[in-house]
Amino acid sequence: MPEKQYVTYGQSGGCGCGCGCGVEGAAKAITGCRFSLSVMADDYINVILGALKNIDTAKVWQQTDKLSTVYRGKQIHVEDAVKAFFIRAFREGTHMTMEATFSRGCPGDTTAEAMMEVDDTLLNDVRDVHFPVNCKISLYPMGIPNYMEHIAKVVNHAIDLGIYSHSTHYCTVLSCDVQDLFDYIHYVNTYCSETLSHYIFEVTLSVNSPTAE
Repeated sequence: MPEKQYVTYGQSGGCGCGCGCGVEGAAKAITGCRFSLSVMADDYINVILGALKNIDTAKVWQQTDKLSTVYRGKQIHVEDAVKAFFIRAFREGTHMTMEATFSRGCPGDTTAEAMMEVDDTLLNDVRDVHFPVNCKISLYPMGIPNYMEHIAKVVNHAIDLGIYSHSTHYCTVLSCDVQDLFDYIHYVNTYCSETLSHYIFEVTLSVNSPTAE
């Protein structure tokens, strides 16, 4: 029987985990987002693949498999590509959801498969598209004892913006225009990248849901 090859996440370095957990400032500059789109329509394949093809991803590293798509690179370009994908997939009256996981500073991450040398000019202009979005968010600051303070910080910012709906079990619910939502996602990623060494930000977006509130 061949010997099992176990993973060794976070077992190198002088801090015990090797990632700089709890140290102010992200350990790595790469932002990643893995997302999956669910379209409640017969032609969901065309909607999903069409949206993937209809955005400019020249400034992010990308990979699509049977489960999801991942973008990696500079934060602004990852956000730009994810936002453009969701907006280009939107169709009036079609129920659609997207699960997205943003992350930065993971101890198991590598510097490979990312495009960090590009400039900051955004490639996808979708600022003129507006439609309402419902969203639930969950933020996970990793490796620090005062993680709830950071969660409260981003939730209170949503309250200040007027996009907060309510808090419920395991998440916070937002309701707003799609542009305001992605502006808020940018705020959360920026805040976390400046104050946390490792974080995970879970976002679920929903449009045209038939469920009565």
